[in-house]
Amino acid sequence: MTTPRQDQTGSTPLPLAGLRIIDLTQVMAGPFCCMMLGDMGADVIKIEPPKGDQTRASMGFRMKGTDSPGFLALNRNKRSVTLDLKTEGGRQMLLELVKTADVVVENYRPGVTKRLGIDYDTLSALNPKLVYASISGFGQTGPWSQRPGFDLIAQAMSGVMSAMGHPDTGPVKSGVSVGDLGAGLFCLYGILSAIIGRGTTGRGQYVDASLFEAALSLSIWETTEFWATGQSPKPLGTANRMSAPYQAFTASDGMFVVGAANQKLWDLFCEVIGRPDIHEDPRFMTNKDRVANRHALVEALAPVFIERTATGWVDAFLDRGVPAGPINDFGQVFEADHTKARDMIMRIEHPTEGEMNALGFPVKLRGTPQQVRYAPPLLGQHTDELAGELGFDAAKLRAEGAFG
Repeated sequence: MTTPRQDQTGSTPLPLAGLRIIDLTQVMAGPFCCMMLGDMGADVIKIEPPKGDQTRASMGFRMKGTDSPGFLALNRNKRSVTLDLKTEGGRQMLLELVKTADVVVENYRPGVTKRLGIDYDTLSALNPKLVYASISGFGQTGPWSQRPGFDLIAQAMSGVMSAMGHPDTGPVKSGVSVGDLGAGLFCLYGILSAIIGRGTTGRGQYVDASLFEAALSLSIWETTEFWATGQSPKPLGTANRMSAPYQAFTASDGMFVVGAANQKLWDLFCEVIGRPDIHEDPRFMTNKDRVANRHALVEALAPVFIERTATGWVDAFLDRGVPAGPINDFGQVFEADHTKARDMIMRIEHPTEGEMNALGFPVKLRGTPQQVRYAPPLLGQHTDELAGELGFDAAKLRAEGAFG
């Protein structure tokens, strides 16, 4: 468990230090994208409506303060400014901020930014180097573009749900928000690519990302199976579409996972279970055979695995170099020595929460270790600060209602 440094005084600047990001997003995909930019050193300014990001109050449980755990999880390394973009003062402050920015990220429904006068064409005229990224449910074009988009809807309409779950049950949503988080990651990839490209062209460009395309793009094996067979993939439970055995099995005291994803691992797998008859069974000779006869293979292995504990099997497979592991819940994950050794639990000091847990950085940089420079901000915490940086009279703007 680590307590991150709160500033960069005397340290080598992080890779994105010097970039300014305007975060006009709410909920998950956009905030996740902008948080990762902030984690790498960018100055992320979160522009919130007067009532704040929806997730500040939308979850059914809280910690100590006024903001939900969901908001706290997605908004570190940002400064919060409240602006009413329907007022002249609020819009003018945003336009002045745009002149100083490198990137704008927004997740309004397509068409809303045009009505507000903060669309790409308008803002890029003020700042030709601006990279402008939009995240929406289904993208800015196409017959579904005006549909409201949530992760649930994206998983359903992209085909992801149809391929998840157990063969005997109906469709199942991934518990991890693959549409939202995938869109945030793909948007980040587009933003960084556009910034690199700007070094050659001198101009920014428009980045269009969506939950639908993110979920669909992550369905690599499923789309491959569909095009190869002409049949839509069906749920396989914990099994893999391209390899067998590669799934969860039930031991005498619970479940574990093991993956024999190539012929060498299959040979070792059969040595561990001590069943040469299964190894020599013509139905299971090659991976292609094992995938085609997966159900028969699982039926043959089930009585073998019930004879030992999950830990016993995992240890036995690892001893022979076969990938295997327990199925941990999050309590077990955060108690694991490896999780702690990889600094995946951070302690952050927050103005109302006090010292709070946060997920660590998923990618480590040896030369410029990431830092938490800003705890998740209170609503409008940095409004006056930023107004002063831009040369505005914060008291005057507040009186005019620019901050709500």
